Amino acid sequence: MSKKKLLVMNLAVMIGLGSSFAIPSAKAETESVSDERTKIQADIGQADQNAQRIQAEIQKLSEQKQRVAQAIEDNNNKINQTQSDIKAANKIISETNTEIKELETAIQNRTEILKQRAISYQHSGGNVEYIDVLLGSSSFSDFVNRAIAVGKIVEADRTMMEQQEADQNVLEEKKAAKLQSLAKLNELNTELKGMQEHLNGQKVKNDALAADLKNEKTANEAAIRSLKQKEADLAAQEALKKQLASAASQGQASQTAAVEQTKASAKTVASAEKSSTESKQTTSSPKSSPAKETVAATPVNPSGSVNDLIRAGYKYFGNSVYVFGGGRSASDIANGRFDCSGFVIWAFSTVGVQLSGNTDSLKNAGTQVSTSSMRPGDLVFFDTYKRDGHVGIYVGGGKFIGSQSSTGVAIANMSSGYWGEKFNGRVVRVNF
Repeated sequence: MSKKKLLVMNLAVMIGLGSSFAIPSAKAETESVSDERTKIQADIGQADQNAQRIQAEIQKLSEQKQRVAQAIEDNNNKINQTQSDIKAANKIISETNTEIKELETAIQNRTEILKQRAISYQHSGGNVEYIDVLLGSSSFSDFVNRAIAVGKIVEADRTMMEQQEADQNVLEEKKAAKLQSLAKLNELNTELKGMQEHLNGQKVKNDALAADLKNEKTANEAAIRSLKQKEADLAAQEALKKQLASAASQGQASQTAAVEQTKASAKTVASAEKSSTESKQTTSSPKSSPAKETVAATPVNPSGSVNDLIRAGYKYFGNSVYVFGGGRSASDIANGRFDCSGFVIWAFSTVGVQLSGNTDSLKNAGTQVSTSSMRPGDLVFFDTYKRDGHVGIYVGGGKFIGSQSSTGVAIANMSSGYWGEKFNGRVVRVNF
């Protein structure tokens, strides 16, 4: 065998051995990349689940914001109506003030006339009775004239006195009505301030929740984009290493061409992955919102216990909204629209106890008890925008359940914090 042929065979053996040694190394690197891809894909799956959770919370908040928006609209309508009533009451008071002034002027004038009449009946510091006037006549005709005059004076005086008394009664009635109207106006103004406080509480809370969810959604979307880009890069690396391993097994001559082809394939894969990612992100948002859910009304249980009373409101947690005057209709109850007294009245109705009115009337719905002896089921009152402006149902452990402006129906702490400061010590026990 010639030296030339021997050299060729040795070179072939070396190339073959070099390829055989390169294959395990490429295979190990490929498996490492594959494992890393698997981990990243699991992270993407977790991020996708997180995205679904965030979207569900956004949807729930959207429904809650719709409830709040409707509540704000209803409350604004009540505010507008109240302001209209205030203007009408002010007009009536203005008219009443004019009438009072006219009556006072008439009474004063009539009083002056009666005073002059009384003076005319006085003589030399003494009183002269009507009979003295008649007996002082100089003739019969003078007597008749005097009698007619006295009769007219007596009748005029009587009529004037009766009118005086009637006007004074009317004056007192108008003054009383004026005071009542002023008291009503003060109450309306107080309620307006309370409604504004409720509206602000609802708006602040929902705006804060919306901002938090928006930030969380943005951060999660950025994480998903980063993970998918990294996964696409690893996919390209994995494809490249597989091609390299294949090229090594086929010989050094074809390896260079395979590498170039693999690089082109890798670029194509990365580009396709990127396009797929952008397409999914573009179409990930829901095109429509599901229909708004309502809460079914709770059936009445006449033999219900205190626990039944308290648990009745649990279904409204996170699914209700504060509406001034709410909870008095089937529609409000089905959609979780309550004010504080409306919720209390509804809750008691579920155990067969009929209450009515507002916080002022609920103060007299049962027996007043001390704070040291209060127990679950008792009504507790708070000074918010007015004395006894808020009411809830004590559940024990220093907490109460009620419809609050910032949360809707929820359990709140009354032993400290805001409600701890507002609790005024009034506790009413309703027997059932």
